[in-house]
Amino acid sequence: MVLSYENTDSQSSVFPGPVPRMLKDTVVQREASQQPSQRWPSQPVEAEPPAPAPAPARRRALIRPARAADLPAIIRLDAEVTGMAKEDYWRDQLARCVKRRGAPPLFLVATSTEAGAPLLGFVLGEVRAWEFGSEPCGWVYAIAVNPSVRQSGLGAELLEAMALRFRDRGVGKVRTMVARDDRLLLLFFRAAGMTTGPYLELAKDIGN
Repeated sequence: MVLSYENTDSQSSVFPGPVPRMLKDTVVQREASQQPSQRWPSQPVEAEPPAPAPAPARRRALIRPARAADLPAIIRLDAEVTGMAKEDYWRDQLARCVKRRGAPPLFLVATSTEAGAPLLGFVLGEVRAWEFGSEPCGWVYAIAVNPSVRQSGLGAELLEAMALRFRDRGVGKVRTMVARDDRLLLLFFRAAGMTTGPYLELAKDIGN
């Protein structure tokens, strides 16, 4: 039974006229004799959702130019992330970077300060100019992070380190390409502030 007790001198929400004195006294006595849990149905208490799991803890990585000794680890990490081993490609990229003496290297790796720790990530870039009228800009060709340290901010550190080297070469814009179905990489670049650029890629199959 639900009764309104906000104002006992006014009309009840249940009875059309004033509530009889006898009924009032009966209800008050019954309410007083009941335990608090019997008077009003308790509302179910919703449990608070568990706190999100913290990001994998790691020490700040050392970001430096890639070396010949890093090549096997770069090839392994790239194959793990992309599902395709490209040994000749990475050897050629490293050789090209070594030949460019006197300019900030644009092939960077992230390593741990702990001895024997695996390669944590890498980023590869290049400054290009005037293809199809494009002003000089820095291109990010590849970026990868070891799955064991994802969501720790390492990818953002690698991208920022590459952007600093682009600025050292006098360019103020960064570009990259992302596969339409690579949602993870697209979200990463979006979170870094990158948006759709002014150029549209076109393609056509011409056979072998």
